[in-house]
Amino acid sequence: MIYTPLTKKAMKLCFEAHKDQKDRTGLPYVFHPFHLAEQMKDEYSTAAALLHDVVEDTDTTFEDLQKEGIPEKVIEALRLLTHSPEVPYMEYVAKTASDPIAAAVKLADLNHNSDMSRLDNITDKDIQRHKKYLDAVSLLNELTNGHL
Repeated sequence: MIYTPLTKKAMKLCFEAHKDQKDRTGLPYVFHPFHLAEQMKDEYSTAAALLHDVVEDTDTTFEDLQKEGIPEKVIEALRLLTHSPEVPYMEYVAKTASDPIAAAVKLADLNHNSDMSRLDNITDKDIQRHKKYLDAVSLLNELTNGHL
């Protein structure tokens, strides 16, 4: 993890936003963004990894993050990382490739979400989701020429 005033602020915001959420196996959800943040190579991508699901999955807004002093460059990446239900999934993934921060976080997100060892019981729905994520990884690698 990269520890700077910004990443520490993002850690606190991430924890507060997700503290009562659980993942599909009952583990604290906050472990997921922390896992992604551990893989990032700079301050802004670390902050984006920590905050990548905050707007999509909690009551936190982009305006809240701006008020907290999150830099616009991070918020721009977060806007790309926040999937709107009316946008087809692969179109959403393709748009993340337009920003190096968003692309790096999305690739780490897809890889972590594709890790079937995280699941206690694997269903047909999990297998379909896994295939979708692998297709998204291929698309993202293709659009970034594998430079992530």
